Amino acid sequence: MAYESQSSATSPSSNSRNNNDSRKIIYGLLILALLGTWGYIIWDKSKSNETITHLQSEYSNVDSSRNAIQSEYNDALARLDSATGNNTQLQGVVAERKDEIDRLKRQITSITNNRNATAAELSRARGLINQLNMKIDQVYAEVERLRGENQTLTSSNQRLHAEKQQLSTEKSQLEENVTATESARREVEDVASTLHASNMNIAPINLKNRGKEKETSTAKRVDLLRISFELDENRIASSGSKELYVAVTAPDGRPVTMASGSGTFDTREDGTKTYTNIVTVPYEQGKRATVGFDWKQEGRYQLGEYKIEVYHNGFKIGEGKRSLKKGGIFG
Repeated sequence: MAYESQSSATSPSSNSRNNNDSRKIIYGLLILALLGTWGYIIWDKSKSNETITHLQSEYSNVDSSRNAIQSEYNDALARLDSATGNNTQLQGVVAERKDEIDRLKRQITSITNNRNATAAELSRARGLINQLNMKIDQVYAEVERLRGENQTLTSSNQRLHAEKQQLSTEKSQLEENVTATESARREVEDVASTLHASNMNIAPINLKNRGKEKETSTAKRVDLLRISFELDENRIASSGSKELYVAVTAPDGRPVTMASGSGTFDTREDGTKTYTNIVTVPYEQGKRATVGFDWKQEGRYQLGEYKIEVYHNGFKIGEGKRSLKKGGIFG
């Protein structure tokens, strides 16, 4: 019984110690668990910060790459505009490659406008920009070629313009020369076509009864002057009727005129002259022709020398003289 009482008396105290120890262990475990949790939280936060920092750095790099790519793209577009400017012909060069250039521009714009574009996509955009720059380089090369051709054409046009001006001047001079030559030719032909009279003969004729004729030198017996001559060959004068102006000068030096048929005409060498009559004769080119006609003065013939001049084309082509004298003892 005593044993039981002792055992009974110590049990509560032992239990109390055991309980305290258990609590300590539990508290220790809880503290350790709490410390572990805090450590994990701190570690996790540190890792999160590292991840955020890495992501921020990566985003910054991506954004920097996007900006660099956008800048490269803008430079490419500026080069494209600079290559053409306001030159319509050079714009035509771009128009020939328009589909290819527009396709590259659409693809590049799609990537650069995407704020969530990946590094791989941005890398692809840079490759597309390189292709665009190659196209622009081709445009520049074509532009330079066209400029060279334009310079060559400009030089050729200037040369052709100068040659045209020279040819125009030469043409004007040639036309003037041709005109002068033609005028000279016509003048030469005009002068050369003038007929020439030779073998001029003046016969005073006395008309007797019954129509008989007798040549005489006595003034009071002369009824008419029979004039005859030959027109020499002329290969320039055209065939056809020719007008010959006959000018008769009386012994007193006065031109003889008739009531009808007389007048004045312009000569090439003697100015204006009075003609007595106009005789129209037929002429055949290149052949000699004999001309004969009678001239009868109104009234008696004067004593002295009559002069007869024949004109054609304004030139004197022949001249003859015949003296009439006083006849017999009683004149």
